[in-house]
Amino acid sequence: MKKKSLTWQLPFLILLIVGTVLIIRQQHNMPYQNNKGFIFGTTYNITYQHDKDLGKEILVALNQVDASLSPFNEKSIITKINNNESVKPDKMFMEVFELAKQISTETHGAFDITVAPMVNAWGFGFKSGTSPTKEVIDSIKEIVGFDKISLKNNKIVKQDPRTTLDCSAIAKGYGCDIVARLFRNKDIKNFMIEIGGEVVTSGISEKRIPWKIGVTKPTDDSLSTNQELQTILNITDMAMATSGNYRNFYYKNGKKYAHTIDPKTGYPVQHNILSATVLASDCATADAYATSFMVLGLDGAMKILEQHPELMAYFIYSDQKGHNAVWYSPSMKGKVIE
Repeated sequence: MKKKSLTWQLPFLILLIVGTVLIIRQQHNMPYQNNKGFIFGTTYNITYQHDKDLGKEILVALNQVDASLSPFNEKSIITKINNNESVKPDKMFMEVFELAKQISTETHGAFDITVAPMVNAWGFGFKSGTSPTKEVIDSIKEIVGFDKISLKNNKIVKQDPRTTLDCSAIAKGYGCDIVARLFRNKDIKNFMIEIGGEVVTSGISEKRIPWKIGVTKPTDDSLSTNQELQTILNITDMAMATSGNYRNFYYKNGKKYAHTIDPKTGYPVQHNILSATVLASDCATADAYATSFMVLGLDGAMKILEQHPELMAYFIYSDQKGHNAVWYSPSMKGKVIE
């Protein structure tokens, strides 16, 4: 009886083995596609293993994010909100707004999507100009802050109509997440999505190894011609975002600081982080925390990381002697290729 049972099972076992081998061979032979383009005022570079080119579908998805969140798009939802037009936010806007609000609370206001007027006043944003006066900063502080806006009956309500929203510090990461969702819905296992330096990876590269992403070394290079890497991170099934205008320094008492505006004070921070790279399960979260850490500085960022063990960070900072130094989360040790 036992021998008869084994006889019946053997063909099924052989069929299973053959099927598995065929699937593996098919996956191995399936080509990797690559799409490049321009979105959100920056470039994108997307690689994925699939038998068809999905470039058009990717662009449709990215344009949907642009139509929701881009302040440079005159017809976008965020532009209409900034212009105080009556508009109902779409699902994308709501998702980003709620996440931004959550991270703003958890970082004690270091992340704030209403900060653009302050950035513009200092000339690091859409405009250029001289340093603003205290009176100008004080007047801008009246319209900046997450407490100045709320979501009621599916509409953004402002305490002051001059308050504007800018999701630049989270939208690129969110765009990566949206493309990742598209791929996962199509059961695509191996991909790398990069938009303006923010990245989401899954599976393996075309070389059959985990995805490797470089972190650029901070240098006095305002033209961004020097792309020397500080390190390479061995990551997969993760999202990664980097913040740090470290090619546009200002100096004080012989020390180097990145141009980052503190939403609460209205002035450039004098913390020591030159570059903050964050790894998280989704890129919008990584993007927002990377920006927050630039505002908080090394000590403040490490306190947040203690409360959020799911996050990993790699910081390049200026030490007491003004030299570049590195600190990264202990949990990232296996991912750093020295």
